[in-house]
Amino acid sequence: MNIQNCRLCPRNCGCDRSSGETGYCKMTDKIRAARAALHMWEEPCISGSRGSGAVFFSGCSLRCIFCQNKEIASGRVGKEISVERLGEIFLELQEKGAANINLVTGTHFAPQILRALDDAKSRGLSLPVVWNSGGYESVDTLKMLEGHVDVYLPDFKYMDPVLAKKFSHAEDYPEAAKEAIREMVRQTGPCVFDEEGYIRKGTIVRHLILPGHTRNSMEVLEYLAKTWGDRIYVSLMNQFTPVHTIAEFPELNRRVTAREYEKVVNAAMELGIVNGYYQEGETAEESFIPLFDLEGV
Repeated sequence: MNIQNCRLCPRNCGCDRSSGETGYCKMTDKIRAARAALHMWEEPCISGSRGSGAVFFSGCSLRCIFCQNKEIASGRVGKEISVERLGEIFLELQEKGAANINLVTGTHFAPQILRALDDAKSRGLSLPVVWNSGGYESVDTLKMLEGHVDVYLPDFKYMDPVLAKKFSHAEDYPEAAKEAIREMVRQTGPCVFDEEGYIRKGTIVRHLILPGHTRNSMEVLEYLAKTWGDRIYVSLMNQFTPVHTIAEFPELNRRVTAREYEKVVNAAMELGIVNGYYQEGETAEESFIPLFDLEGV
């Protein structure tokens, strides 16, 4: 796909990133990454006991006001690396025993990532590849990934376009995420796991409950259950962490209560969602947010 008129994400900003111009994602065409290491805090079928080989890329096509990775999403933190170096990083993670290669927010670097994967596979990379994203994806970009990505791990943040606009400046998020997940499921089919319980192929859709917005969560779950049934897994998260004060939306300046989480979990059970993951106990801790200290980059 031509990044001289970049339309890799639904923003379709059309900027010439090859000339040094930055898109909505805040990135040029130069790969920037903030961390590459074994990551233990993904779903059990992704991290397990071995850890997921997570590469955190700088930049993002969303502008979530509650972003927990704001320092890298904004592009402030990260190291410029070449396609060749990215391929080496994949192989280094494999050597460290990673269960998979976990590409975190890589949409705006999709063409470069594909070249790095091809290079690494020619040199022995054999791990499943996980595409870990905010769910705000272009179907055309996802089609580029077919045959390279084994597992899709998107968010589905909002069914309500008003919330999507308020919190992520993306009123079209619900429709974009629906179409993206449709393409992801088309590519992967139902989830497949190996004998150790690690996922080898499939789509897991994450949903982060926002404080004060359980209705949105229940609407997301209803859509996923009625549309995809047991063809996908659902990961319901209560780890919302208010890492900074948001004056205009005071309801976001707290954690999700036990009562709110229980309400959403009960709704999931009533919808018959059994293929999935639920978080238990106090999970809203900053330990879920890794140090973006350029480790492994």
